[in-house]
Amino acid sequence: MNVLVTGTAGFIGSHVAAALMKRGEHVTGLDNFDDHYDPARKRANVARLMSNPHFTLHEADVRNTEGMKRICNAGKFDGVIHLAAMTGGHYSVEHGPLYADINVHGTVNMLEAARLAGIPHFVFASTSSVYGRTGLIPFREDDPLGHPLAPYPATKIAGEVMGHAYHNLFGISFTALRIFSVYGPCGRPDMMSYHIVDCIVHERKFPLYEGGEMYRDWTYISDIVSGVLSALDRRMGYQAINLGRGEPVRMSNFVQLVERMVQKQAWTTTLPAPPSEIPITYADVTKARDLLDYRPTVSVAEGMAHFWEWYQSEILQCE
Repeated sequence: MNVLVTGTAGFIGSHVAAALMKRGEHVTGLDNFDDHYDPARKRANVARLMSNPHFTLHEADVRNTEGMKRICNAGKFDGVIHLAAMTGGHYSVEHGPLYADINVHGTVNMLEAARLAGIPHFVFASTSSVYGRTGLIPFREDDPLGHPLAPYPATKIAGEVMGHAYHNLFGISFTALRIFSVYGPCGRPDMMSYHIVDCIVHERKFPLYEGGEMYRDWTYISDIVSGVLSALDRRMGYQAINLGRGEPVRMSNFVQLVERMVQKQAWTTTLPAPPSEIPITYADVTKARDLLDYRPTVSVAEGMAHFWEWYQSEILQCE
């Protein structure tokens, strides 16, 4: 199989590319190495892929319409895994136009390029945040959307809707994966799990919203990758599918887990949650199990132990 992975230098993208090549696929990576966080981290992610003869890299921006058409036309791809995006609800609050440009315009560019090149299958990274502040727990894929709390999930809803339009009009198989609180080695510094570890290690104070009475469905990177690859392997028309663990963890308990792991006390302040924050994320993974044979296996304690091992060797050793 010949696969185009956008955002391949990022956290999820680099793990997905490595997993694809491990099973013998040819991967073309695409990334613009923007400075939303240190591009050197992204270069390091890609450096681990470059030694594989089945990997090719394009340094390009998904907003470049003609560039995306050229890459897709030349690649003869069996599928696209579209991970390139501006992420994070909090940062999106003050940067709505940027998120719309990259996440909506960029996604439409990729869909159009795939259509013109005859690429039959498109896997799209969406987010658990599309569910917004809902009383329907756990989150099911047939829950109503349309009330996002920030520009980031709004752009992901737009991507899902555009995917449906391209499926309806042109027959492209489109699978939107709603990813829940992913974490693990090579994570972004702005991710909540990374930020909490980093603050506790360096004895910096950080806010614990609502006194820690918020919940996140932490899902380890290897489980997310298994779901992404399963989605690539199955053309199912149009589908939206949750990828989570299905076991939300109270934030105060998560902080205590990190304290025990790091062997330091957290210094926190209690603040009300900002309007962009969802009180709970909780995935119903029945559909993922049925359609993708998706079965998350890594507990939060085990996953954070893996993250801590990476953090000590790759981050602390370099300080």
